[in-house]
Amino acid sequence: MTLGLMALSLPSQAQPLGGKQEMVYEVYAGGIHAVQATLVMDLSEKGRYDLSLSAKTRGLLGKLAPWHGTFESNGWRLGNASFTPQLHRSTTTWREEEEVKSYNYAKDGSFKSLVIKDFNKKPRTETPDAALTDQTQDVFTATLETLSQVALGQGCGHSADIFDGKRRFAQNFVPKTEETLHQSRYNIYEGASTVCTVEIEPKGGAWHKKPRGWMSIQEQGREKGMMPTVWMAQITPNMPAVPIKILVKTNYGALFMHLAQYNGGGEFLVAEKRVTTEED
Repeated sequence: MTLGLMALSLPSQAQPLGGKQEMVYEVYAGGIHAVQATLVMDLSEKGRYDLSLSAKTRGLLGKLAPWHGTFESNGWRLGNASFTPQLHRSTTTWREEEEVKSYNYAKDGSFKSLVIKDFNKKPRTETPDAALTDQTQDVFTATLETLSQVALGQGCGHSADIFDGKRRFAQNFVPKTEETLHQSRYNIYEGASTVCTVEIEPKGGAWHKKPRGWMSIQEQGREKGMMPTVWMAQITPNMPAVPIKILVKTNYGALFMHLAQYNGGGEFLVAEKRVTTEED
């Protein structure tokens, strides 16, 4: 009886997260439907994880700036919200010119190599300085850790060091508030969400004196009083949370990303404004 009472008094262990989720996002820039993206998060294999994101410009922008990319991460699952990458691969195509970068990691967190294949060139292998790469992750793996924390009720406060091929930086998720979202023609989700801002912090490597790329976008948001913001929520029990929407303010207008379709755990939801063909 005593042992039984002791067992009841112990804190319950979190249910292991698992399963497979597939999301389709529609991205609007300055009111124009600019990009469509599909994200797959797969934790169905014990001790492993697999992430993939495919995205492409669409409509008039797709004709003027034809770009598409596929980004994949897979590796080892060390805990309910702890992941170590084995491989991260980015494949981007601009006007039919393809570039492939493969980041290879060891299970102990060390970085093995970076293999780059530029358009019409032979692959080359680089071994960057360990000061830039040791105990780093890719952006997707670090984000999966944050989404898993949210699903476990631990909030979105999370920081991880990232190596992007030239630079090392911290990706910081900063908790802001909890917000109830309502379903719309653009977004399928209704319910409670966790709101976080995202900020990158340079830690070494080839950074430009004047902000470029994401750093430029981030600083534009700072000047406008709103850092890049993401809303996260767990749609299916015992699965990681997913991004519901993202808002980024820039000098050229606001960029919105909406969750337009969700498929996971027997749940299938589609927004009214989900674009299914290039002509829609």
